[in-house]
Amino acid sequence: MPQLHAMFVHAHPDDESSKGAATMAKYAKEGHRVSVVTLTDGGAGDILNPAMDRPGVAQRITEIREQELARALEIIGVTDHFFFGYPDSGYHEDFDGDGSVLADDAFFNVDIDEVVGRLVELIRRVRPDVLLTYPEGGGYPHPDHIRCHDVSAAAYAAAADPEQFPGAGAPHEVSKLYYMGVFTKRKLEALHQACLDRGMESPFTEWLQRWDSDYTDPTTTRIDVGDHLSTARQALLAHATQIDPDGRWFTLPDDVIREVYPWEEFELAETRVDTSLPEDSLFAGVAGHYGSGGARSDSEGNPSSPEARTP
Repeated sequence: MPQLHAMFVHAHPDDESSKGAATMAKYAKEGHRVSVVTLTDGGAGDILNPAMDRPGVAQRITEIREQELARALEIIGVTDHFFFGYPDSGYHEDFDGDGSVLADDAFFNVDIDEVVGRLVELIRRVRPDVLLTYPEGGGYPHPDHIRCHDVSAAAYAAAADPEQFPGAGAPHEVSKLYYMGVFTKRKLEALHQACLDRGMESPFTEWLQRWDSDYTDPTTTRIDVGDHLSTARQALLAHATQIDPDGRWFTLPDDVIREVYPWEEFELAETRVDTSLPEDSLFAGVAGHYGSGGARSDSEGNPSSPEARTP
């Protein structure tokens, strides 16, 4: 299989290790190109690991988080990293999209065209096959996650349009746009039951109790990452200021997760190539890929229809 390229766009250092890290490790191990874009510097992150709450750490949090990020990317096997480094907007309870409650220079308040233009230039230069970002609304109401979605979705469209950002290089059509960070009720229930079956206190109980009864599973694509769960865990633990290794989210060992739910799940938001759902690969339908879940494009790498299609 030829080398293909998946680009993951994230809001903060540590997001790359908590959302899709095992999938990145899988594709990197298979010889594909895996790039990560980090939009902010993570400077508003709290110290969530008591062992790291030491004198001087808070004053150096931006520098330390960048170092943690570099280590995590190395563990995952990411081939290319692009650090935009906008000031972290910080989390605000019940954020409703009003940027006036944030610092003037916070990422959420940066002119969106500026950020989209930078991402468009990058996409046109490195030419990924698939682009991954957060779902609409960011997946949860953090200003930077909301803006990450807005910027990435706009850049996916604009990168292919020669009339937008004409000075940012030759247009490039990314084949597919995915939403990541999909944590389905099905997955939660499987992990919750695994805890109960082993006499462990489940960290998922309250989460499941709050679950919306009108929930619809958005998953279109499930990647078997059982062989890469430990890599993802190690990468997450590399973010030592943010992750408490004794925290309740590490209750289940990797071998149990591999047994009960060895998948990461994604939502295919838009595609410019033919594919059939459900998929078992982010590259399904991309020229040169022969895995299940998608039809191969023609020998020139052109999709059967140039229009973007929403599955």
